[in-house]
Amino acid sequence: ALWAPGCREWLEVSSCSNCTDFQARRANIRYRTEKGRLPAGRQARPQHPHTLNGSGLALPRTLIAVLENYQQPDGSVVIPDALRPYMGGMEVVRP
Repeated sequence: ALWAPGCREWLEVSSCSNCTDFQARRANIRYRTEKGRLPAGRQARPQHPHTLNGSGLALPRTLIAVLENYQQPDGSVVIPDALRPYMGGMEVVRP
């Protein structure tokens, strides 16, 4: 979560949910065991796999939070220390 001063609340920016077999059933996704056979030579029935549903990063919310927390009175934005390696070492973005 990150703090968004504009709305005075913490916002979720990433999530992961265990959907068990719900999504696989809806999409009719199935698999068989590697050998595909049960003891006594019977054919194994296809199973629905359990799935995860996740979002890596809610980019618009993240960008808004950076702007709200790091924008300066002159309109420039100080790049947070954690993001500088991804910005080529840039420390400030100027208008």
